Amino acid sequence: MKKNIFIAIEGIDGSGKSTQAKNIAKKLEGDGHKVYLTFEPTDMRIGKMIRSILGGKEKADEKVIAALFVADRLDHLLHETEGILKKIEEGYTVITDRYYFSSYAYHGAHIDMDWVIASNKMAANTLKPTVNIFVDVSPEVAMERINLNRDSVEIYETLDNLKAVQTQYLRAFDKLKEEEHIVAVNGDKTPEKVTEALWEVIQKEIKDF
Repeated sequence: MKKNIFIAIEGIDGSGKSTQAKNIAKKLEGDGHKVYLTFEPTDMRIGKMIRSILGGKEKADEKVIAALFVADRLDHLLHETEGILKKIEEGYTVITDRYYFSSYAYHGAHIDMDWVIASNKMAANTLKPTVNIFVDVSPEVAMERINLNRDSVEIYETLDNLKAVQTQYLRAFDKLKEEEHIVAVNGDKTPEKVTEALWEVIQKEIKDF
């Protein structure tokens, strides 16, 4: 039985983290792991409400959006059949495309980050990732990718906001470096090179787990 770990892949919009999560899932499966690939916001009820707000179909205060993410994250963890805890118990290596550091960065760009961290304490105390991998890409490169690859752009996907979010990610990592395992990889490289870098990190985590 292969050791199963919990991997959170983080990055600003346009960083390529969703592509990388899929690439890593395939590589782990090829290596004999049972893999559960998931994402936030989820496609469960609360997650769908969040997506509607992010897509500009509904409006909500930043604190309300942050609180919805907290609720969606707890559902993501605790759902009796599809929850992350259940999947880990069943022997899956779980990869999530975004976890609580996304909230710290995205909401921390608009409201008090300490409030966001405190409101996510229950999720953090329930399950921390084995490793948080940050796909570190320059906001300019990320914005080029978004404009090239998307039919529609979400409310947070502006260059100014991506710069603010990048700054908040780094601030959150610094705040929590003593209690979280965080590894950054260079996301400005080709997708193949980024996958190689992520694979190296994950191989080490599995070996050391």
